[in-house]
Formats: sequence, C-alpha cells, structure tokens
Amino acid sequence: MLLFPASGRKVLPNALISGCRGCFPALPPDHPPGIIPGMGTLDQGKHDAASLTTPVQFLPGVGPRRAPLLERLGLRAAADVLFFFPRDYQDMTQLRAIVDLEEGKLQTVRGAVEEFELRGIGPGRSVLGVLIRSECGGHLRAIWFNQPFMRDKFARGRRVMLSGKPRRNGLFWEMSHPLVTQLADDETEPEGRILPAYPLTEGLQQWHVRRIVRGVLETHVGLLDEVFPDDYLAAHDLWPLVRALPAIHFPDSWEDLERARRRFVYQELFVLQLGLAIRRQRQRVNGQAPPMEVSAKIDARIRRRFPFELTEDQHRAIAEISADMARPVPMNRLLQGDVGSGKTIVAVYAMLAAVAHGYQAALMAPTEVLARQHALTLKRLLAGSQVQLCPLVGGLSPAARRDALASIAAGQVDLVVGTQAILQEDVVFAKLGLVVIDEQHKFGVRQRAALKQAALDPHYLVMTATPIPRTVTMTLFGDLDVSTLRASPPGRQKVHTYLAGDDQRDRWWDFFRRKLREGRQGYVVVPLVEESETIAAVSLDETYESLVNGPLEAFRVGLIHGRMTSDEKDAAMADFRSGEFQVLVSTSVVEVGIDVPNATLMTIENAERFGLAQLHQLRGRISRGRTPGYCAVFARTDSEEALERLKAFASTTDGFRLAEVDFTLRGPGELFGTRQHGLPPFRVADLLRDTEFLEEARRDAMALVAADPGLADARHAKLRRQMLARYGTVLELGDVG
Repeated sequence: MLLFPASGRKVLPNALISGCRGCFPALPPDHPPGIIPGMGTLDQGKHDAASLTTPVQFLPGVGPRRAPLLERLGLRAAADVLFFFPRDYQDMTQLRAIVDLEEGKLQTVRGAVEEFELRGIGPGRSVLGVLIRSECGGHLRAIWFNQPFMRDKFARGRRVMLSGKPRRNGLFWEMSHPLVTQLADDETEPEGRILPAYPLTEGLQQWHVRRIVRGVLETHVGLLDEVFPDDYLAAHDLWPLVRALPAIHFPDSWEDLERARRRFVYQELFVLQLGLAIRRQRQRVNGQAPPMEVSAKIDARIRRRFPFELTEDQHRAIAEISADMARPVPMNRLLQGDVGSGKTIVAVYAMLAAVAHGYQAALMAPTEVLARQHALTLKRLLAGSQVQLCPLVGGLSPAARRDALASIAAGQVDLVVGTQAILQEDVVFAKLGLVVIDEQHKFGVRQRAALKQAALDPHYLVMTATPIPRTVTMTLFGDLDVSTLRASPPGRQKVHTYLAGDDQRDRWWDFFRRKLREGRQGYVVVPLVEESETIAAVSLDETYESLVNGPLEAFRVGLIHGRMTSDEKDAAMADFRSGEFQVLVSTSVVEVGIDVPNATLMTIENAERFGLAQLHQLRGRISRGRTPGYCAVFARTDSEEALERLKAFASTTDGFRLAEVDFTLRGPGELFGTRQHGLPPFRVADLLRDTEFLEEARRDAMALVAADPGLADARHAKLRRQMLARYGTVLELGDVG
C-alpha cells in the first residue's frame, strides 16, 4: 500500500525550453522531391537522392507496424524524419541518484516502476501514487491529483524518467506532478544530455521516435546539400546544416541548441523575406502603371471637398501616396490607421487624384454594410461635383447590375464602390487607374492583383483599421510600403470603457437611459443571432426581447444582423442614422464602417466571445463625433486569458497598444488568419519570440536582392530553388533568375 501525503497539490513548473509551443507541424504530403520546404535541399549531383526519399517503413526501427503511425505525423520519407523537429526538450543535465537529491531544485531521476495505486478521495477527485526504484538505489514516490488518465502511463517494471522538484516526506522523496518520459528497456541516455520531446500519436513513445531520428541522422545528414554559400554562413554567424541539424535534435548543451535553432529560424524567415523582396522588386521594375502627378491645382480642388482640417498623419500619408502615384510603376502601399484616425479621407484623396487624371478608381470592402457606408461618405463629399459614383454589391437586381456594368465598361462611371462582386469576370473597367482594398486582412494575398485587366497595372492602396504589430506587417505585408495614421482628427472625444459585472447592470442601464433622454443614441452588441445549445451566450432575439420589455421599454429599439437582406440592413441603418431608432441591437455586423456621430453609447454582451481587435473596432463606432463615448462590456467567463484581454481593452483606447497585447496573448497565427493569406505556417520561427531574427533576415534579404535582383548568381541557385518551392505560388513569383 502506498502512503499518500496530506499536503495539497503542487504543479511542476515547465523546466523545458520555452517558446516551442508545438510549433513544428509536419511537412505537407505533396512537398516536391529534392526540396525540404523552408529548410534544405538534396544534393542530387554528389549523392543518391533516392535514399532521402526512402519510405519510412524501410528505415531502421520502423517496419510495417510503426510506419502508419509515423505517417499520421506526416513522416513518409527519410527526409521528413530529418526535419521533424522536437516540440520541446527535457533537461537531463540534472540527472541525479535518489540518494543525491536536493529539496526544491529541479532534478531528474531514472528508475523502474515498482508499484502504483489510483484511488478516489472524494466526488470527482482522485490521487495516483507511483513508487519508483532508482537504478542507483533508493525509492521515490510520484503523485498526481485529479489526473486518473496518468494511470495508463505506468506498468510494473517499466523504465521511466521523472523530472520535477523533490521534497522529503518521511522516509521517501516525493515529486508532485513530475514530467514523465518513457524509456526503452535498453535505453541508456548518458548524464548531462538534453533529450528531445517530439509530437506523438497513439501507439508511439518518445523513445521510439528518438531512436528512429537518431538512426536517420547518422546515415542521411550527409546527403543534404547546404543552401547557403560558405562565406555567407561565416559572415552571418550561422552553423552549417550538417552541424545544426543533429544539434537541434540532440544538443550537447543549451548553448548548442540555441545556435542550431538560430540557423533554422533565420533560414525560414530569410527565405520568406527573399520572396517578399523579389515580389516587391519585380512590382517596381516590371510593372507599368499610369503616372498621376498631383499638381497644386488638383490638390487644392480635392482638399476643398473636405469640410475639416486634416491631421499631420493624414498630410504625411497623402504626400507618400501622391509621390507613389506620380511614378510610372504601380503603387503598392498599406495604409493602416487606428479607429477614427481618418484613413477613409486619405483613400478618397487618392481616388479623386486618379479621377482628375481621367482614370477610374475602385474601392473594395469585405461587407455590403461597409461598402454602402463608403458609398454614402463619397456621395456626401462629392455633392455638386461631376464625379460619377456607382455602388456594385451583391444585392443589386439583375437589371440594375446590367446597367452598372455597362456604365463601368463604357467609362461613364468614375468611382466604383463594392464588395468582392467587383472581382467577378463580367466586371470590365474602361480605364482603371487605382484600386483601394479596405480591411485588407479579410482578403487573400492574390486578390490584391485580381483587378488587372489591361496592359497597365492600376495603383494599389490597401487599408486596414486594425492596427498591426510590426512583425506581422513585415510578413503578411512585407511587399508593401506602409503609411500609418495614429492621431485622431481634432475634436474627437475619448471613449470611456468599463469592464462591468452583473451587479452593476442596473446602474449602467440607468446611465444609458439618461443619455438617451439627453438625445444620444446607442448600440447593444451580442455575439449570436439565435440561441445556441452549444454556445453559452445571449442571442440577438432574446436580448432584444429583454430590452424592449425591460430597461429600454420606453425607447425606440431596432435590429440589424448579417442574415438580413441588403434592403433590410439598409433600412435599419437609415432609421438609426435619422434617429428613428434610438438604440440598435446588433451582432458584430456593425464592427466596421458604421458612422453615426450621435451614437455615443455601447453595451457589449458576452464580450469574451469577441477578439480584442474586434472589440476595439466595435468601440470605434462610438468615437465618431464631438461628444464623449461610453462603453460597458459584460462577460460570462472564468478564463484568465479572456479576462486579461478584457482588462487590457478597458485600460486603453490605443489600437496599436491593443494589437501588441493581442499578439502576445494569442500569437500571430490567430490574429489575421495567416492561412487565409495563403502563406504556409512557420515550422520553426515564432514571430512573437523571434522579432530580432526577423528584422535581421529582412535586412539581409533586401540587401541580397538589391545585389542580385533575380538571384541569378549560380551561388544563389539553391536559395532561389528553395524560395520558389516554398513561396513561389502564393506570391505569384513564377520563375526568377
């Protein structure tokens, strides 16, 4: 019978290398033979490359029984195994005999399971105790609270390693919740080593994968060809592939692991930045666009349309865009602005500059609501002018659409504002000179160039109202020049934000009603249209019913959501804009583009269901005028991450600061959906952790492309081949060099 301690649970802190986060996905099943995406190439001249494409079944230690298990992990050939990087590492540099253990320090012991017991200690509670006999003598007890599944990891006589912080409890040393590593019966890792921990699938143990990887390293590393010239490796302090690859799997020290990891992180980021630099260079050299120099006369005519003073940021962005459009090569510029910073006015300036030179301009937005808002803004600014505006959205009748297409093709329309309907094949422009894409992160990479229809390219201005962390900008938008708007136009008032509890609801609705009686308007935002059995969140319908029969029964309340028809949404927005509705109950359909200056109140229900950038965009709907805004967010969650996100949201209205917080909390993959952009996921690099490497790789890639624009130098042939294999299709590079 094992003796269980009376003390409470102690959680083992993670002693392994930080930041790996399981970020090494397997290779895609269709990667080209002879090329390891983002990593290495096969030297098909000096060696038999077929050995690197040997099916895993025929590798030592695999066989027909384990081959299907490896294939589940994406490991189909020897080359896949070489680049199947560990997800973590176990520190065996502190391997101790039990008699030499020290209390409270992170240490590792190795031994065999002598006995174990799982028992209940209350409703839904359990404790597992495992007694380990050390190979060097002595016993250690490991305990786990409320983790009955750990029972399946142990069998009498099985050899294991346990890592944790031991403490003395009577006659025994104990470890609470140690990290467990299964060992083969004949596995004898020497002391002082760092053990790799790989992604696994059911039926595979770590020792299986370690043994297979070690065997492939011994026989196949020499068959890989180095992509970097020797002088480049020396100049940039990079380990060669034949040294870095074994060290990232089985490092002799933490220092060696960092050197090996630096090699692969740098290479992965460098190859991407090469592709972006070549795309950027080709756009400038090969593209031809109509030059549109903005004269003083044109500038004055456009600025007369703006009924307010522009900010310094707007002046600077307009100057940068005007300089781009004056050149005979396509402008490719990203305009990013915080909520309420006035990026739409900058885009209007660019479009009117194109029209002044006799060209058409197209503005594409991700939703009909936003497209119609842009059309309304343009109509208001262009009142009394001869500029012809045409909305082109999915909700047009067939007859109206035919008329619109005919006018666009005949050159009778100057400005076209619409959704992705603009991309359809039957949309033909007579003389397209400028394309503005709003909320760029909601479109894919290839859609930027989808509107080229003649010998000349149009100029491109892509916009986002979601501030982007610099590292993400350098990857997703690395082929674009960037203009940034931070300051709000003069007179814009601050929005006061409150993270409120249910006990504060009555006070909030009292305040909400008082402001409505003063003539203000407000939004109530909910995450769902209909009630859901699987999602614990309030719905639009139930919220509307509870408000009109409760705290807002004396006020005029309207509804808007994404399932309504275009006409229904237009009618709801028109009624809200005119004041017919005092309150609009909505889903996130009002996230961008809604501009009602008198709306200064917002209630967000189940705020934990929204992302931080989305919350910031929603709040931006009540910072449109000269009256302070007030936003209350209510949440139903115990999640520490969700609460941390909401506290950050309530603490600042700086979108760039919130973007960095979001980046830290959720990582780059979640922020903008990089897969939507078509970019393959990183296998080693982590944008959150590897900012320094990214900046270095970007500088080096731009310098190399400036010196060898098409990577035509024979010394760069392997880099060119790898860059094309990884990014040639998504960046539409074709062949280069």
